Amino acid sequence: MGAFIKSAGGGKTNRRSFSPIAEINVTPMVDVMLVLLVIFIITAPLLTKGVNVNLPQTAKSKPLPQDNKPLTIFVQKDGTFFLNNPENKVALEDLRAKLASAKQSNPDLNIYVRGDKDVPYGTMMIAMSEVQAAGFTKVAFVTDPPKKSLRSPR
Repeated sequence: MGAFIKSAGGGKTNRRSFSPIAEINVTPMVDVMLVLLVIFIITAPLLTKGVNVNLPQTAKSKPLPQDNKPLTIFVQKDGTFFLNNPENKVALEDLRAKLASAKQSNPDLNIYVRGDKDVPYGTMMIAMSEVQAAGFTKVAFVTDPPKKSLRSPR
């Protein structure tokens, strides 16, 4: 770390008129912080995991208030069910039992159903009937906001 030495006597300079000025050089700290910011901006999207589901789009949907961690059911195009993450594949026969055990541990749990837009209506209704049979009443479908071309002109 360096120090800047400035003449104390204005224009006159002799050996005893120099005094050190103690100032912190913040430029290296700002450089390091900007590098860290760029690293976090790049790596943050890579940390999320999910099942590749093509969500339908709706024009008027409000986000639900989040009071606790919801339970998410993913329904893929081929009718495969996942519970909360892509590693937790669930057979249709086991879905109701897993939902019922989650209901016992937290009766106020919210259920989000993320279904691919190409999933047949009957498959989504089977998922909804399993959720209702497990005793859940707070169920919501997850959609993506529409693209600008899909919105109605005003």
